[in-house]
Amino acid sequence: MNLTDQFLIAMPNMVDPNFDGTVVYVCEHSDKGALGLVINRPTDLTLARLFDKIDLRLEIAPWRDEPVFYGGPVQTERGFVLHTPTGNFSSTLNVGTEIGLTTSKDVLEAVAEGNGPPRLLVTLGYSGWGAGQLEHELAQNGWLTVQADPRIIFETPVRARFAAALKLLGIDSLQLTGQAGHA
Repeated sequence: MNLTDQFLIAMPNMVDPNFDGTVVYVCEHSDKGALGLVINRPTDLTLARLFDKIDLRLEIAPWRDEPVFYGGPVQTERGFVLHTPTGNFSSTLNVGTEIGLTTSKDVLEAVAEGNGPPRLLVTLGYSGWGAGQLEHELAQNGWLTVQADPRIIFETPVRARFAAALKLLGIDSLQLTGQAGHA
């Protein structure tokens, strides 16, 4: 089962505090492991302040006050940009037909110049799993999975993303319990 371009929705019994209450967008999944970005945990850092730190000027009003997100506990000093359309940047992984993950500065330079992707989410850090680790967490009922909907990443208010991802499965967040079983 390949989970690329899917959401991981943390179950209430998630023991890792890095992922409590999170929705992770899986950007890459193979037998070697998985890489994803938390899409519902904003930090206090705004895009304007991030751009200042990397010597870019961000004048564009809609982006200035957008939060930078906590993408996960791995490489928290490194930036990752989810965006649509995928674009032509020097270091982009095409995740699905609509979404790209770019780690090169040129995507941020394009945003600063007003030529960037129309929809984006910037994170510091990523979520990573070694070979078999994510599959083990799934077997332990740590996550629910569902095909990702780009509207949840780019259009849904941050506080509503967890409930919106659950709704894709037909689940109301009030119905979730930390108890799980196997039939």
